Amino acid sequence: MKNHDRNSTGLFHKVAEKIRNLEAVAGVIGLGYVGLPLAAAMARSGFRTIGFDIDADKVSRLNKAESYIDAVTSEQLSDYIRKNLFRATCDSAELADCDVIIICVPTPLSKQREPDLSYIVLTARMIAKYLREGQLIVLESTTYPGTTEEVVKPILEEGGLLSGSDFYLAFSPEREDPGNAHFGTTTIPKVVAGDGPNASALAEAFYGAVVERVVMVSSPSTAEAVKITENIFRAVNIALVNELKVIYDAMGIDVWEVIDAAASKPFGYMPFYPGPGLGGHCIPIDPFYLTWKSREYGLSTRFIELAGEINLAMPQYVIASLERALDEHLSKSLGSAKVLIVGLAYKKNVSDIRESPSLALLKLMDQRGTSIGYFDPYVPKVPITRDHAALAGQHSIKLTPELVETYDAVIIATDHDNVDYDLLQRHSKLILDTRNAFGKRGYKSEKIIKT
Repeated sequence: MKNHDRNSTGLFHKVAEKIRNLEAVAGVIGLGYVGLPLAAAMARSGFRTIGFDIDADKVSRLNKAESYIDAVTSEQLSDYIRKNLFRATCDSAELADCDVIIICVPTPLSKQREPDLSYIVLTARMIAKYLREGQLIVLESTTYPGTTEEVVKPILEEGGLLSGSDFYLAFSPEREDPGNAHFGTTTIPKVVAGDGPNASALAEAFYGAVVERVVMVSSPSTAEAVKITENIFRAVNIALVNELKVIYDAMGIDVWEVIDAAASKPFGYMPFYPGPGLGGHCIPIDPFYLTWKSREYGLSTRFIELAGEINLAMPQYVIASLERALDEHLSKSLGSAKVLIVGLAYKKNVSDIRESPSLALLKLMDQRGTSIGYFDPYVPKVPITRDHAALAGQHSIKLTPELVETYDAVIIATDHDNVDYDLLQRHSKLILDTRNAFGKRGYKSEKIIKT
């Protein structure tokens, strides 16, 4: 036993020294909106980094220094590749060469709105196949508290190696905010927790070499709860202002004016803004992970579930408002109208359409027989999505006065900055603005309806 402890101590110091000297080889599994910026940050810090992905086209593009993520430029990729600091591969056998392995795979919901951990489980099994002594494995995928220790750890230990002595396991939630010009991968504080003190120390040392600030917490479950809490906070507050929007609309009160005035209070208030629904890979999904886990303890999450119901209902509210506006202003039915949606991405100035409420709006109008089109400077073509496969392949229109004039109504679903709002204001018959894009730019007109 003493020899094992001595060997474990020696192994720990060997790994720590590799990290300290930037000699550790880092592997990132999943090269999407989270994984690729993280891999780039590791390469920038001086770690030789291998990116793993099952998509051969992505791997090929990355090795040609062609980035498909806004947060990482092709010029940056080219520099990392030239310095032998980054390359991508589909070959999982190369995991054996990595000293640090970061898991950045999706954690969607099933159709029953229950956690789908299949990507995490498959990835853990893939790592287990090549697991060796001294490796640090970090899960970054957002999930419910307990996943790292209850799901990932047993899979990794099946081969006989033990967490904390033979290999090291940690959790560090991703905090990417696509399109945020003020914060990026390296400037957002990184919450970290290991399975035991050695894993915590190694994870802190590794991330400390990559990002500006590391925030250590007591356990992986705590770190998992941090991420869930952050997204529940946003989901609940967005649901609150969405509900207030519906109420104030009925009263003839501008909810955006109310929020902006309330935000002048220097304490006890934080502004959140309404919209046509929730989108992205986190906020619409993550709260339900805690809802599912809480049932294990015989507890309900009524507040969280109510917020989810409100946010999920917003696309229907927008369509009802559109139907009413078409009838009152143009004497047209929704089924006979031609409608243009501006903004397919789930938030401004990004190309990410995951869980975008715009897709729900398109689907609802299609079901009613509406002739629809969309414009999004970041999404020239609708990619294949799991829940909206029928929309795949549609192309963004060119925003010209002649084309805009052919539509009966325009819905502003995403308030991208690089949209010609003046053109829309001059040539649209009717505008439903779900983001107050025109109000923020000083436009006032009877044909602009905030909804």
